[in-house]
Amino acid sequence: MGTLPDGSAVLEIVVPAYNEAGRLPAGLGLLCAKLARFPVRSEVIVVDNASTDGTDEIVLSWDAGSVPVRLVRCARRGKGAAVRAGLLATNAPYVGFMDADMATDLAALDEAIVLLREGRPVVVGSRRHGRSVVQGYSLPVRRLGAITFNRAVRDLAGGVADTQCGFKFFDGPLARAAAADLRTEGFSFDVELLAHCVRRGASVTDIPVVWRDRPGSTFSVRRHSLQCLLDLARIRARVNRTPIVPVPAPVPVSALPPVPMTGPVAPTVKPG
Repeated sequence: MGTLPDGSAVLEIVVPAYNEAGRLPAGLGLLCAKLARFPVRSEVIVVDNASTDGTDEIVLSWDAGSVPVRLVRCARRGKGAAVRAGLLATNAPYVGFMDADMATDLAALDEAIVLLREGRPVVVGSRRHGRSVVQGYSLPVRRLGAITFNRAVRDLAGGVADTQCGFKFFDGPLARAAAADLRTEGFSFDVELLAHCVRRGASVTDIPVVWRDRPGSTFSVRRHSLQCLLDLARIRARVNRTPIVPVPAPVPVSALPPVPMTGPVAPTVKPG
């Protein structure tokens, strides 16, 4: 298995978790099983976002075998705050985050790590990619809202058609620099995080995913749409006035074995 010269992880994956005691064990089981077979040493960081259901106890008692799983606590509520705390707790040359429900099939990790090693600084899963397979994409009003939202923010997020898929991977130093500037705590945080990467000159590569809608999402079109619009206005203003701090050079990675590819996915079923 490929490692850094000091034996530390090449890839760290952040999983934000708010009251995920019901879904986290299955999600962690899938992720750790995948990473145990992965050709680079990987670790998982679960960020407990002020949960009240024992989410933290699940992480603390987790026996992942060869894949370390550690807990980071984030008392400030909001998925953006949790992802920020998780990314800032990383040290690996490649980092990313994904949702606790593992709605994005983990086969996409194979392509993501290949692209990162080729020098792509930002790799994101996109449900609107021409080769993506999307199953059960929630209510029509939510699909329409997602399409409208993404069209409004393409210029900020490097032109990608789906900013909200919970599967994003980065060059580590770039991600930590962008996370340090991140201030959006709610569901629009992905846009600001990508915008901070883009303004540093990073391109964004979207990849196809197999994505399955999972019950239990905390996002509500009725309750959160207005807040998302307000967040976008603040993001535009913030990105324009935030000074760019140079990103440290990537950590040299030792020669790693080839990463097996899974091959093309089936034709798309677009979310709208």
